[in-house]
Amino acid sequence: MYYYEVAPLSIIRADSNTLTYCSPSKMSVGQFVGISVGKKTLIGLVVRSTKKPQYETKTVSSYFEIPPLPGQLVETALWMAQYYTTHLATVMQTVLPRGITKKRRISAVPVSQVSRHRTNFVLNKHQCAAVEKIESMSPGTALLHGITGSGKTAVYIELAKRTLARHQSVVILVPEIALTSQLVAELTQHLPRVHVTHSKQTEAERHLTWLTVAQSNEPVVVIGPRSALFMPAANIGLIVIDEAHEPSFKQDQSPRYSALRVASRLADLHQARVVQGSATPLVAEYYLAKERGRPIIEMTEKARHDATAPRITVIDMTKRSHFHRHRIFSDELLAGIEQQLAHGSQVLIFHNRRGSASTTLCERCGWSAICPRCFVPYTLHADRHLLECHICGNRERVPTSCPECRSTDIKHKGIGTKLIESELQQLFPKASVARFDGDAAADATVEKRYQELYDGTIDIIIGTQVIAKGLDLPHLTLVGVVQADAGLALPDYAASERTFQLLAQVVGRVGRSSRQTTVVVQSYQPHAPAVARGLNQDYENFYQETIHERQRALFPPFRYLLKLTCVYKTEAAAIRNAQHLAALLRTAYPDVQILGPTPAFYERQHDTYRWQLLVKATLRADLLNIVQSVPATHWQSDLDPSSLL
Repeated sequence: MYYYEVAPLSIIRADSNTLTYCSPSKMSVGQFVGISVGKKTLIGLVVRSTKKPQYETKTVSSYFEIPPLPGQLVETALWMAQYYTTHLATVMQTVLPRGITKKRRISAVPVSQVSRHRTNFVLNKHQCAAVEKIESMSPGTALLHGITGSGKTAVYIELAKRTLARHQSVVILVPEIALTSQLVAELTQHLPRVHVTHSKQTEAERHLTWLTVAQSNEPVVVIGPRSALFMPAANIGLIVIDEAHEPSFKQDQSPRYSALRVASRLADLHQARVVQGSATPLVAEYYLAKERGRPIIEMTEKARHDATAPRITVIDMTKRSHFHRHRIFSDELLAGIEQQLAHGSQVLIFHNRRGSASTTLCERCGWSAICPRCFVPYTLHADRHLLECHICGNRERVPTSCPECRSTDIKHKGIGTKLIESELQQLFPKASVARFDGDAAADATVEKRYQELYDGTIDIIIGTQVIAKGLDLPHLTLVGVVQADAGLALPDYAASERTFQLLAQVVGRVGRSSRQTTVVVQSYQPHAPAVARGLNQDYENFYQETIHERQRALFPPFRYLLKLTCVYKTEAAAIRNAQHLAALLRTAYPDVQILGPTPAFYERQHDTYRWQLLVKATLRADLLNIVQSVPATHWQSDLDPSSLL
């Protein structure tokens, strides 16, 4: 008889990840089996063999004809459960596709529905040097710091070709589903056996892709968002994380893992290389690469030798003399739009706030329309004539009079992408205008309309950060930023870094060819370092300024962070319990710094009150111990949070 530790795929005991079972035949790590737990029969995953215990064990009840998980993926899941203090069953629910035991009708999963002009890459000297440095480095992580338009995708393709030639698989992560279509269209021209996985696929499509990869006898290329890391590819030789600075690589639900950390662990187990590609690397990652002596490969020239840098104009929004023609769009921006449309070119207007207006108020008494569940201002959606809370989704009709003083002097203030869309449609009625943000219909996303974007049939593109990330649009000649400093006032240590990244990325959508291109940026704080450095794509100086500030304020990478949030029905209970836990932690852990308790950025959500503590520590182990001592009910723990909001 053989004995194994088996992990049920649902939580049986909160204090135990595995149960011991016996089997008359030998099993392999990663094998799926049926196990009896009480009166139930559950799916379990064999995680390791063990010695015969002193107590009696049940026998495995059945064996599923499912391809076993690679041992490295099993070890990665075990590591995630420990590193993020999350139950292994919760981790496995993230790692595995839904309906893993279902019998699927075999059908072809569509890979790419877009087409691009075929590109025969001839790498320039900077790209060749980058490839050779990565190929010659020891297994581990390298930062590929290439300016926008430097041709990082060509480097990825060459690295993937060489990896496949060694009979090793490749995983390529993108921050958004929207970017998957673009990358897939590019890679399928040059690479075989490309498989795509993302959350917009049906359960059956994701499962069939998973099965195809698991059963493949040849090396494969897997492309997708962070979950693509968990595809059961054997013998991985390369993991590419494109636009590695993006916050979407950190999952905001349990298990709250960072794809950058998990990729590093998975690569260690495969003895593979990880490439973090970005024009604006995370400050903390850049610092750690320097400290650990990992390669930082700079690509400082455009891929095309004839690429012409864009002409950048900054409009000071405090000087209203720039806004004679329109209250939102400066005279310079409107003139630029008119000129580019006349030449049949494409225009992109960026603003990182959706909706039509962010505030609805009475100008007589000051009443403001606020969500009764979350205590935050409603956002106006003029196209649906509704007020909507962007936290809980609560909706109300737009008031025609003030409920306090009965005045009809109701005003809607603030700028959102829907307002920008309606204004531009009125100003340019003959132009094809498309908006891309969180409110876009399912059939109107960047992913669904990428071919139109690429072909230039959409004249004016409007959107939030989804359009600032890595899109390569050959017909785009003008980028307009409605308010560059919109995110600077947020109470978050990473607010300036996020502003810098967004501006540097959105400016990088142009200046990739010999065509003359223009960027018009409107800002109330045009001289703020994050704005000025972002527009000039001056990463080096921004990094130096930011790393000194982080060191002074003791934020990552100089301290580990833990965000603890308590959730109660009443404000008094939230405050009382937050204060109680803070006092206990200060006594038990005198070497850590505890900030708070303070109201969470969104203090009221879904009829509950939220207060939070921020814990800073020089040792991550201290934070792990704290997480394990925090009450299981009413508290949420976020290790290594990417944001304090």
